[in-house]
Amino acid sequence: MGAHDRQESHWNVRLFDEPRARGGATSLRFAVHREPDGRTTGYILYRHLTTRDAAGGDGRTVQVVELAAASRQAYAALWRFLAGIDLAPYIDYEGAVDEALPHLLTDPRAVRSSVVDRLWVRLVDVDRALAGRRYATAVDLVLEVEDAFCPWNGGRHRLQAEGDDVSCTPTKAPAELRLGMAELGSLFLGGTTPAALAAAGLVQELRPGAPARATAAFRGEREPFYPGGWAFPLC
Repeated sequence: MGAHDRQESHWNVRLFDEPRARGGATSLRFAVHREPDGRTTGYILYRHLTTRDAAGGDGRTVQVVELAAASRQAYAALWRFLAGIDLAPYIDYEGAVDEALPHLLTDPRAVRSSVVDRLWVRLVDVDRALAGRRYATAVDLVLEVEDAFCPWNGGRHRLQAEGDDVSCTPTKAPAELRLGMAELGSLFLGGTTPAALAAAGLVQELRPGAPARATAAFRGEREPFYPGGWAFPLC
């Protein structure tokens, strides 16, 4: 997905609420979703922002800082809570490309969206990174990686995966795909596909069918998304 387990220091940054950093909005508010048995299955961090519209009237927006849900029921309940906040006709939220919210609404056109940059990935240890994730299909693929900044990543890497049994090691076997680190970073989390990059000429197909096989293996269930703007290391 793109998110990672947060250490205490990450939570301290996320929950830090200095008034001058609020952009005119209220202090941070919280809402938690709990199941009948007391289990917490979701939460929201949000603010209220009041602005003047063109006619001089007040316009109130709910700014969602973060929304997380462990079930579809919790997800729907949290959005129902946000939609029910009085005198706030607008909700501002930075979500995933494949956010489920429009499909919950009677009128999906009520959601207006634009694509922004949010998630950047730079691998510093190709073998460790590729061996550390899981793949949608079994795969045996040799990648030839070009990396001028981190030369230890350069060369050929054989990726073998079947279920939880995954390995990636240097090899002298013939390469099937040739790509740079920018391309490897963009496909690592399963969003941008090797097939699309090959069609754009950014990934070189050295063995027929290799982009399609890599695409099937790298794709995830959801588009990559990380709810925040901090940098953190990926291997």
